[in-house]
Amino acid sequence: MPRIPVHTVDSAPAASTDALKQLESKFGKVLNIHGGMAHSPAVLLSYAALGDVIAEHATLDGKTREAIALAVGAEDECTYCQSAHTGGGKAAGFSDEEMVNIRRGKADDAELDALLRLARDYTAQVGHTSDAAWQDAIDAGWSDEQLTELSVHVTLNLFTNYFNHHVHTELDVPEAPAL
Repeated sequence: MPRIPVHTVDSAPAASTDALKQLESKFGKVLNIHGGMAHSPAVLLSYAALGDVIAEHATLDGKTREAIALAVGAEDECTYCQSAHTGGGKAAGFSDEEMVNIRRGKADDAELDALLRLARDYTAQVGHTSDAAWQDAIDAGWSDEQLTELSVHVTLNLFTNYFNHHVHTELDVPEAPAL
């Protein structure tokens, strides 16, 4: 049961309205997570700003970012994020089987698997990644810039995972396949 009602563009605080309209345009509707975040302009605008910075400056492609989101959501046990990013992963080109494997901790591609192992380590160990996971990612071909950038992708996903856990966001997207 959600702890807070979901705002619409019409019911949201004025300071949240523009960001909520932009997210509605991007996703085709006001998602429950965004309508929940709209209660606090600081939350919604922070989320939107991180997304904007990533869109403008990220070196990791959309498919890799969706894989990170799936891995972090699975590690963090966020049903909402795993479900939302299953839709995003499909749009990015992953098969259902590939996404289930990512959520189970094993990407089919060795290079991606090394990066996701580091992302899961980052998540599970509260930012303390192992030297072995870092070196495996370097050996797989990921650059220092990409491994540094990984921190913003994991952090954004932790932000949404924790938000959903905190307010009990109700699922309004197709549920991810069970693991």
